[in-house]
Amino acid sequence: MPEFSYGPVELILVGFDGERPGPEIVDALRDVIDAGTVRLLDLLFVTRSPEGALTVLELEDAGDAIGLGEVVLEATGLASFEDIEELAAEIPAGSSAALLVIELAWAKNLASKLAAGHGAVLSTERIPAPVVNEVLAALAD
Repeated sequence: MPEFSYGPVELILVGFDGERPGPEIVDALRDVIDAGTVRLLDLLFVTRSPEGALTVLELEDAGDAIGLGEVVLEATGLASFEDIEELAAEIPAGSSAALLVIELAWAKNLASKLAAGHGAVLSTERIPAPVVNEVLAALAD
């Protein structure tokens, strides 16, 4: 069976007001990292000025100020500048976001077993949690 070093990777853009994430966001990141649900490969902070200019900070430059200085990244550089620019289009002027590059640790074994059976994931789509909850709440009414 092929043994993959990494499982599937996702880029997640988490928006927030101001230039730094609040303690709730920092705690949420720590929780999923500590639980082993995901492996944080890279983390960037992107701010869009009121005029629309982008500033990108890497975790090593911003980690201590945000409260994530002790976090060790597993594989930086997976998000290209083009990825950052494309995702940053979602950031409103005068606000910021954290761009998380995460490995879905739970899916690594599944990916290895699929490959061993000559199978492959052909497509994935994620439905955001707010949408899932809204739809299910509407169905329950």
